[in-house]
Amino acid sequence: MFTVQEKKYILDLAHRSIEHRLATGGVLKISEQDLPVRLKERLACFATLTLDNELRGCIGHIEAVQSLYLDVIQNAVAAAFEDPRFSPLTVDEFKKIKIEVSILSNPIPLDFVSSVDLLDKLRPNIDGVIIQKGRSGATYLPQVWDDLPDKKEFLSSLCLKAGLEPDEWTKPGMSVWTYQVEAIK
Repeated sequence: MFTVQEKKYILDLAHRSIEHRLATGGVLKISEQDLPVRLKERLACFATLTLDNELRGCIGHIEAVQSLYLDVIQNAVAAAFEDPRFSPLTVDEFKKIKIEVSILSNPIPLDFVSSVDLLDKLRPNIDGVIIQKGRSGATYLPQVWDDLPDKKEFLSSLCLKAGLEPDEWTKPGMSVWTYQVEAIK
């Protein structure tokens, strides 16, 4: 768990990263010596932007690839300007967006023997879910359960996101991992 001060720093860092990109077109650079120690840890995160309670961008890493502060900077900017579902964020939108940063635990494989077993093992509002079949894969953060509380609907939507048929989760050959997040908003 992150302290209140660390959470404030993380949100401020995400905000400043987007603001810096809007103002200069560049990437925010900060000194590691001024950082809280936890932000130097190698952790994965997602940055989610909402505008008027609607998704406006969401980009992140499932696995830790760099220090958390670098992941926050990179993913906040990517969510604002590189999410292929949206046009780049404008200055006017920036003034109104809400930013949420989700720090991920390491994904663990979910062992299941059937689609019924898979449904039984999923924990809505707790687990983020990663699916993989062949070269297709996708993830939903645990927060997505708020919009898709039905397990079957959740998995079908996740399959569609991965470019698969919506019932693909009911067929053999699907790999599934779960993870949890600490959502900072």
